[in-house]
Amino acid sequence: MIPFIDLAAQQARLKPRIEAAIARVLAHGAYVMGPEVAEFEKRLAAFCGARLGLSCANGTDALSLPLMAWEIGAGDAIFCPAFTFAATPEVAPLSGAEPVFVDIRPDTYTMDPDHLEAAIEAIEAEGRLRPRVVIAVDLFGQPANYPRLSEICRRRGLKLIADSAQGFGCTLNGRHPIAWADAVTTSFFPAKPLGAYGDGGAVLVNDPDLWERMDSLRIHGKATPADGRLDAHDPKYINARVGMNSRLDTIQAAILLEKLSVFEEEIARRQVIADRYSEELTGVCLRTPRVIEGGRSTWAQYVVEHRDRDGLAIHLRAAGIPTAVYYPVPMHLQKPYVGFARGPGGLPVSEAKADQVIALPMHAYLQTSTQDDIVEAVRGYNG
Repeated sequence: MIPFIDLAAQQARLKPRIEAAIARVLAHGAYVMGPEVAEFEKRLAAFCGARLGLSCANGTDALSLPLMAWEIGAGDAIFCPAFTFAATPEVAPLSGAEPVFVDIRPDTYTMDPDHLEAAIEAIEAEGRLRPRVVIAVDLFGQPANYPRLSEICRRRGLKLIADSAQGFGCTLNGRHPIAWADAVTTSFFPAKPLGAYGDGGAVLVNDPDLWERMDSLRIHGKATPADGRLDAHDPKYINARVGMNSRLDTIQAAILLEKLSVFEEEIARRQVIADRYSEELTGVCLRTPRVIEGGRSTWAQYVVEHRDRDGLAIHLRAAGIPTAVYYPVPMHLQKPYVGFARGPGGLPVSEAKADQVIALPMHAYLQTSTQDDIVEAVRGYNG
């Protein structure tokens, strides 16, 4: 079976550089918060035009850290799409707040700004929860409609997080999501376009005070200069707040530094592959991906819609071609989340798409001949 994501192909290209980077970490021995961590944070921020980057243990912690820094908690509403991975909504109840589920656009699968505004108005009218935060998701690698979402958030006094776990590196009219969002979060899970060889995450911000609070929170609430108590003791032993333990390992930072150096090229490669998929499959499937006008996707996944999605998956598996379904059950229909609020009119688009979407193999090193085989197999299914 061909790989769904070929991590080995990228590793073969970078292996000497990655092995040298790991060897440097082994030589200096600073395995936690070593010099490569700070260097990676600096370069990651520069890549997307942010003032500051803060690494952490995983993409879920990356979402939690700004919520903790803003003191989001009981009685607060966090608006997020239901057509996403569990990490997006689960940070709301973990913080003591509640998620409010918003529908997606049928063309881009990202948050529908009109439904968001209606959801905010409904929550305000009910009066039980305080609207505080919007988490938009750069689903499948493309940016949400940040100009609209940002305008709504600024007008209504809400914070905006760009959950760019799949879409770090995406742009809209040449600008990264940090141009509009209060915080951009990402994941370095190995299958992501910019993935580590273990877990990891990061938050990108422009606010130094927010960065400092999150830096404190990721290391057990250590004291900061703003807390006014930095004497001769190590600040991690002077705790100013309740925090967590969420640090990126130095070895992962060293690996990510090497991967970041080729990331822009890999995004361009993914675009070529996505264009070819679309050229060959338009008219064969119900729908091929559409990117928002002015947008650049990182193509974390190449997702099509098919009238017999499950039958196509069985057909492709028999031909040695793996597929994946993102996402078979929207979050608002899953057991832990059925009791939380939804925007007015429910989420019909999310529910409809869940029955039709299927992702084909996609990575920067997908060979043309392999892609030909995938296309031929999809075209050959008559279900």
